[in-house]
Amino acid sequence: MTQTPGIVITGGSGAMGQMLIKTVLESDKCHLAGVVDRAGHDWIGRDIGTAMGGAAVGVTVTDNAAEAFAGAQAVIDFSAPVASVAFAALAAKAGIVHVVGTTGLADEDITAINAAARDTVVVRAGNMSLGVNLLVKLTQKVAAALDEDFDIEIIEAHHHRKVDAPSGTALMLGEAAAEGRGVVLNDVRDSGRDGITGARKRGDIGFSAIRGGDIVGEHDVMFAAPGERIVLRHIATDRAIFARGALKAALWGQGKTPGAYDMMDVLGL
Repeated sequence: MTQTPGIVITGGSGAMGQMLIKTVLESDKCHLAGVVDRAGHDWIGRDIGTAMGGAAVGVTVTDNAAEAFAGAQAVIDFSAPVASVAFAALAAKAGIVHVVGTTGLADEDITAINAAARDTVVVRAGNMSLGVNLLVKLTQKVAAALDEDFDIEIIEAHHHRKVDAPSGTALMLGEAAAEGRGVVLNDVRDSGRDGITGARKRGDIGFSAIRGGDIVGEHDVMFAAPGERIVLRHIATDRAIFARGALKAALWGQGKTPGAYDMMDVLGL
């Protein structure tokens, strides 16, 4: 019987980490090879199944990522920027697929992660869901079709525990809109408006972030011109959509040539 790919989950105690673990355990296309959490966490040394309140599954939570990666074929990483950069180097050394769903990455973080892609497959995306990636493609096409008479505003909403803004998904959408218009997002980005800001600059791409309650994720891309508006929207109601997309990416990356990929590659878009 052929062994299924072994998947390591980082940040296993977090809400997304636990969702990823459940998704892997329920899949017949892979198996859970390891769970990594930060040093000093109460779950270190415990079976992840019992730590999550269920039956033992035979996988012990560790803070030794290099050791966990050594026996796996992929790692799914929704952690923090500094951790993802470190995991990228370790995944490259181990030669395993690194799926990065971490948001809030700075340019230097992305550069470091892409450097690791010289030695292994890295799939990085601000959002792993099929629906969102279709929205990204639509945003690019609509932006390319409309001129600067249409202002572009990206409005996103998330739960009150989210620490970065705009969301990684909002930035993906902004990049898509900028690409559609043939401009660089950093040159036209407008976010964090407060006080007397003056009139909106023609051609800018605006961002607004809402934080509250347990909102999983909502994203609107508004194209607003005098007399009309076009609104593209995606609403997530269950984190499982991100976990399923990330697992799809981890399985897709098996046997691929080392390099930096995104969910457009995984989904064939």
